[in-house]
Amino acid sequence: MADHAAHDGHKLAIFRGTLKFKSNTQKIWGVLIFLSLITIVEVALGYIKPDFLNAKVIGLKLLNWIFIILTLVKAYYITWDFMHMRDEASGLRRSVVWTSVFLIIYLMVILLVEGEYIYQVYKNAAVSFDF
Repeated sequence: MADHAAHDGHKLAIFRGTLKFKSNTQKIWGVLIFLSLITIVEVALGYIKPDFLNAKVIGLKLLNWIFIILTLVKAYYITWDFMHMRDEASGLRRSVVWTSVFLIIYLMVILLVEGEYIYQVYKNAAVSFDF
């Protein structure tokens, strides 16, 4: 069965071929473990919130940038392996990936602009902090 999967065109490697698996089942478990490790790191950082990660980088705390990057890595691997995007034609892959990238960037810009506006409204006492 593992031999059949390898000849079907399924790539049984992750991290650009660095880690190879003998079957699709092993690969699914490998990707699941990888995604779980990233989630554990995110939860640990969110719980501990180290002081040195509170430094501002491009308008956001470094900790927030780490969360954004780790979330994008997880989204990439979920799409690439669990949604079998690796087996699709390059045109379809590009259309899905680039649409997602531009959507994420657009949503981040809106979030940052609107968040800064709301912060300034409260900071300048146009509305009181009563919650």
